[in-house]
Amino acid sequence: MNPTHRQYWRSLLFLIWCCMPSSPPIHPVQTNPVQTNPVQTNPVQTNPPQPNEDGLRHQLSAGQMAMVAVGGSIGTGLLLGSGAAMEVAGPAAILSFIAAAFINWTVAMALGELACAHPAAGSFGVYGDLYLNSFAGYIARAGYWIGLALAIGAEMVAAATYMSNWFPGVRSYLWIVVFAAILLVINLRSVGSYGRVEFWLSMIKLATIIAFIVIGAALLTTGRVAPQYNAQGGFFPKGLWSPLIALTYAVYSFGGVEMVAVTTGESRSSKETPRAVWLTFLTLTFVYVGAIIILLGVMPWNHAGVTESPFVTTFRTVKIPHASGIMNFVVLTAALSGANATIYVASRMIFSLARTGWAPARLGHLNHEGSPQHAVLISSFGILFALALVLWAPENAFRYMIGAAFTGMILSWLVSLAAHISFRSRRTPTELAALPLRSPLGKWGSILGFTMVTVALVQTWLNPIMNLWSGLACFGLLIVSYALAKPHHKETQPQPGLM
Repeated sequence: MNPTHRQYWRSLLFLIWCCMPSSPPIHPVQTNPVQTNPVQTNPVQTNPPQPNEDGLRHQLSAGQMAMVAVGGSIGTGLLLGSGAAMEVAGPAAILSFIAAAFINWTVAMALGELACAHPAAGSFGVYGDLYLNSFAGYIARAGYWIGLALAIGAEMVAAATYMSNWFPGVRSYLWIVVFAAILLVINLRSVGSYGRVEFWLSMIKLATIIAFIVIGAALLTTGRVAPQYNAQGGFFPKGLWSPLIALTYAVYSFGGVEMVAVTTGESRSSKETPRAVWLTFLTLTFVYVGAIIILLGVMPWNHAGVTESPFVTTFRTVKIPHASGIMNFVVLTAALSGANATIYVASRMIFSLARTGWAPARLGHLNHEGSPQHAVLISSFGILFALALVLWAPENAFRYMIGAAFTGMILSWLVSLAAHISFRSRRTPTELAALPLRSPLGKWGSILGFTMVTVALVQTWLNPIMNLWSGLACFGLLIVSYALAKPHHKETQPQPGLM
């Protein structure tokens, strides 16, 4: 084993050790202020009080909650990132997406159980605090916030890429500035208004992708298009291990399922959570697995790339009149919807950190419409990063943004799965039976999911090796920031205020 790999494994073991359950401290994020032991919290209590999140408006329905998660997921991951997976593995990328769907299921079920017991905008950060330790809760939120802020930039880069198809003479940074202004206005309004906008933005792309799957299936079954699964070097043109390498892009595509747990802090009632979780998982699985099967059947895999959405390329290939222009509008909508959802969730992460004393109290303040305006604004720093990339590294901007965002997302999944294992161990069978949503695989599903997510993280950090250094730098930054913040961290929470 070379020195680079040894350093990776030492860092990974340290991460796992840091996320191990510690003796239960007094947590400032208890969802029931009368009971100080998280194990004794009533898991089915309707709308348990959230003193550290007072002021948030509970206005989201199950459909809107699911569409926030779907909107955050169906963006660059599927519509542009699928091209990168196809380049790496060819038709075998189908296997990568099936494996990613299973990983997504374990994460969705774990988050569903935890969200039913503890609905909170801090979601997996709260779960890390309650069932692991304060470090796990901190890195889950802080790491995810960093990853999301960078992912916002990835969506902006994608949106500018799509606009270049219509306006090749307009500089990309101008589109980023215009779209950023629109999205900030939407996110600074009430969550009910935001939820309605995101619902319809997500429905546009969801309906179009379903139509694409139906049309593509008809083209393949009627013989109008010859299946391409074995036409360009066979099903494994890049080798038997290529699906593992492409797993990064597949898992990244499913990134967003965890957002449904964040929306529970602003849901109308606890009854919305199980429906929202299942709706999110089933929608994403059908869309991702179905779309990648159709894409690789209709379009030769070696025509894919990340300079244009493979969906647009496919419609151009089959010569459907005006379809590529329509699809370009849809993928543009998808990128903007993804950025819109990502800004929402990122702002709630830093808001939760502020309300639990890990970030400046000002970031926990709300405006007159119930939006954490300072949290929204600071969470948009990824847009500036996107501007820098399109100016100085336009050819590789999307790949750089994905690599940077992936580490933060994976941290949230690992902490969620580890917290669910601890949650299951502490709960009695009677308490578990009372939950409105239960994971069919129990804690063993989370153990398996934790292992598979770790494998995805390993291959992400080693292919290319630059991802290892960026991942370690991100993790090191989180450790340093935690060490600096901990002496100033107070168990009492800042009082919510209106700006």
